[in-house]
Amino acid sequence: MTRILIEYIFPLLLPIILWLLWIQYKIIRSGQKISRWQPVPISWLLATGVFLALLFAIGSTLHNGYSTGRYYQAYVDDNGRLTPSGFK
Repeated sequence: MTRILIEYIFPLLLPIILWLLWIQYKIIRSGQKISRWQPVPISWLLATGVFLALLFAIGSTLHNGYSTGRYYQAYVDDNGRLTPSGFK
């Protein structure tokens, strides 16, 4: 679940959060009443979020490396011990 949040959800939401913080900063800095309902560049924010999600996914794949070898499923041996799954 954490991996999904870090690789997909966080990068998708990051541009929207930064944009909202920037609008809030502009409102505080100007000291005037500025309408919070400005046209939202949603297509640019989503495109940037998708790009960041791809970048995070590719980066984590390159950082963690590819799994090599054959995958063995977890099983209980004859003595009743659990043998964990993994690549060998």
